[in-house]
Amino acid sequence: MTSGTTLPTGAGHRPTLQYFRWAFIVTALGLGLGLWLGFSTEHTFAGAMKVFFIVSVLAVLEISLSFDNAIVNANKLKDMTPKWQQRFLTWGILIAVFGMRVIFPLLIVVIAANVGPWTALVMAASQPEEYSRIMHDAHLPIAAFGGTFLMMVALSFFFDHEKDIHWVRWIEEKATQYSSVKGIEIAFVLGIMLIFSEVIEGYKGAEAATVFFHAAIWGLLTFLLVEVLGGILDRSQELMEGAARGGLGAFLYLEVLDASFSFDGVIGAFALSSNLFVIAIGLGVGAMYVRSMTIMLVEKGTLAQYRFLEHGAFYAILILSVIMYVQTLVHIPEVITGLGGAALIGISLWSSIRWNRRNGDQAEAV
Repeated sequence: MTSGTTLPTGAGHRPTLQYFRWAFIVTALGLGLGLWLGFSTEHTFAGAMKVFFIVSVLAVLEISLSFDNAIVNANKLKDMTPKWQQRFLTWGILIAVFGMRVIFPLLIVVIAANVGPWTALVMAASQPEEYSRIMHDAHLPIAAFGGTFLMMVALSFFFDHEKDIHWVRWIEEKATQYSSVKGIEIAFVLGIMLIFSEVIEGYKGAEAATVFFHAAIWGLLTFLLVEVLGGILDRSQELMEGAARGGLGAFLYLEVLDASFSFDGVIGAFALSSNLFVIAIGLGVGAMYVRSMTIMLVEKGTLAQYRFLEHGAFYAILILSVIMYVQTLVHIPEVITGLGGAALIGISLWSSIRWNRRNGDQAEAV
């Protein structure tokens, strides 16, 4: 395990299942609540089982979409101070579950339909079909914003002059060579944004293209602002407390990153159910597993033991960002997105195991 890992007690010694104890508890509560909600709304056993099934599928969908999220979280978390590690694992999960799975969909309807928060909540309960329609209509700017932010996250990993471990060498070595060109990842993303704006204008008209481009610009600016603000906050904390980097700024970065990962899942969930509360339960259960995976990866030092695992996660993020862009034109089932990301991470894990076997004691398990 790296020296920066400071999560409490038993690092690397706890049984794997113990990391998922709270996730299992929340799963039982969530599925039970889903059964009750289904029976109370449809008044039949079949209705209860339908909601139970939807909650289960949503939880699996969230987990499959969030493998890469857990890996990136763990990479950032291992360098954070113990206090901010604990805050992310407590406050962060509350923000992830309630903020992104409940408040975020409500805010979309508040802004898109120009209604008050209470009206949006009543609409979610009494007019789920209308609520779902508004959410789907808001998909284009959300996909543009989230896709841009995630694309910057991925490219910042590959365009890094300090990066000396390469998985797909012919891509990553070139990226490292050009990383000394200032702003190259920003130029790359701006070029992609312009190309998609032109394509969207041809398919959906000038208004849709303008909406896409404005939202994408906000996604780019948000990434840059979080990077700048994070650096300032962490630098200030370092000066005041003598603490290591990785405090409030890193926490803020991870929260925005979590939100960007959640966009796709939240919007896609409305294809399975138009009931906000069913969606919140299913995705909330999935979010607990992401938290558990994050803790396990940090405590067991998995990222150090499997040298290409992190690379697989960032490739998955890059592909997810492109898929979010493509979804502004055509619908791509979320199961494809989730399975694609999981497959990349699985291949990177397999490559890491092969490398460890070939190199024996030289494997980087530090």
